[in-house]
Amino acid sequence: MSEFQAMKTSSPVAPQWVERILQWPTFGCLLRVGLASAYLIGGIDKAMDFPGAVAEQAHFGLQPAALWAVLAIAVELIGSVLLIVNRQVWLAAGALGVLTLVAMLVANNFWALDGQARFMAKNAFFEHLGLICALAMAARIAVLERKGTA
Repeated sequence: MSEFQAMKTSSPVAPQWVERILQWPTFGCLLRVGLASAYLIGGIDKAMDFPGAVAEQAHFGLQPAALWAVLAIAVELIGSVLLIVNRQVWLAAGALGVLTLVAMLVANNFWALDGQARFMAKNAFFEHLGLICALAMAARIAVLERKGTA
């Protein structure tokens, strides 16, 4: 028995009003929009300022910077749309998660820093890790919903 099936047969895991909100289909869409928002805005900003996007990639040592900028834009825009419309969520979450992993390793290398810079980079690193986990959770929920076990 899966953990979702076990939860369905046990007592409520949240107050009834909370369960109603969490089960409201539009709420799921709003959550996906919220999760995708930083990526969607980032992709639009990079596309509208491509030289800035290339400079950002070069700043973090990603070469060829123009190729990395194109990849980042494509992943952020396509991944966000797929996530929001709840299609191929596994692919969207995987692509956005890998992009986020690369970003956190090159931009938040707290292990190589000291003082306040280390503190800030460490916080950002673990915030990005949280995003990766949220993306994986969105993919898991999408799979379970399609199987009818969520």
